[in-house]
Amino acid sequence: MKEKLPINIKIEGRQYPVVIDRKDEEKYRKAAGQLNEVISKYRGIYPDEDSQNILAMVSFGIMLKSLELSENADRALFIDELKNLNDDIADFLEGKW
Repeated sequence: MKEKLPINIKIEGRQYPVVIDRKDEEKYRKAAGQLNEVISKYRGIYPDEDSQNILAMVSFGIMLKSLELSENADRALFIDELKNLNDDIADFLEGKW
């Protein structure tokens, strides 16, 4: 059984209680820290925006980056499959099959 740990994550000055697997604590705290850093950067660029707009812009930026990473991962898998297929064709043509 996995050991659960209740922690508080602070985002934009507010505490959010979450219950996580103990082994994931560092990851959660690191994610919250990085999120707060991005929020601070946006606050510096858009000092007159309210929290809701800042959080919406940050969320959109994170989702856009996630989609880009996902597309790149899909391409990498496709390229690997093409390399494998190319190797199989080369082996076949060399009579290794």
